[in-house]
Amino acid sequence: MPQPRKQFGQHWLRSEKALDKIVAAAELQPGNSAMGHPGDRVLEIGPGMGVLTRRLMTAAESVVAVEIDRDLCALLTKKLGNQENFLLLQGDFLSLDLAAILAPSPAFNQPNKVVANIPYNITGPILEKLLGTIANPVLPPFDVIVLLVQKEVALRLCARAGSTHFGALSVRVQYLATCEFICDVPAKAFQPPPKVDSAVVRIRPRSLPNPAQDPLQLEKLVKLGFSSKRKMLRNNLKSLIEIEQLNHWLAELQINPQVRAEDLSVEQWIALSDRVSVSNHAIPKISELVEKSEI
Repeated sequence: MPQPRKQFGQHWLRSEKALDKIVAAAELQPGNSAMGHPGDRVLEIGPGMGVLTRRLMTAAESVVAVEIDRDLCALLTKKLGNQENFLLLQGDFLSLDLAAILAPSPAFNQPNKVVANIPYNITGPILEKLLGTIANPVLPPFDVIVLLVQKEVALRLCARAGSTHFGALSVRVQYLATCEFICDVPAKAFQPPPKVDSAVVRIRPRSLPNPAQDPLQLEKLVKLGFSSKRKMLRNNLKSLIEIEQLNHWLAELQINPQVRAEDLSVEQWIALSDRVSVSNHAIPKISELVEKSEI
């Protein structure tokens, strides 16, 4: 049995209970070819030893797994390589052009759901590749994304405005999707146990009924607004927007002028960004200011 490699952030999930909850959260359908009902085509990132993969193959129509570890790829090929509804790709998920790779394979093309126990050290880049950004969302979006992540990240993804966990990541992801905390997964559920607890989250990409007038500006404004969480929002934005002008906009939006960035909901961030757009206020400087931000 291959040993987990620290360089790839490998920790084998052993909890049957956690595995069951991950699969259930994805709401997978195998499909019925006789009835002409297509099933779910799943993308799994980092299948590891294939414990979750086997369950996905049973519940879905097909599974495409991307694994960076060559030794694990050899093992998975021996275990699952002869299954018609399983395709294994060896490589770095972040650098693979999956659409181009899968285009010649109709049975695996365009996965509509993602289910994965991802490496915690690259959670941010993986989320961005799966969802896109405020200014450039992934299209077409996945129907459902179920991920096992570090619990701290799960709390940030699902946090509401006003929570200590609510931050720039919360706004960016919740602009693109709804996020649901499914369950805790303690460190002892893994071999070897990671140094942190984990959690399962379900992310449903969707489009807001009232999106930002200038998504790129919103993206930059959020980044600058959260550049120092301890400061009031007006102090983080004062190099971009005069405090008097910002206080006026906050009053219009019925927001306390002493508000901090984490107290604004996604909708309030959009409303504030739209006011900047309408007024054309200091927009030429916003790129320079964001580049100096520490986020």
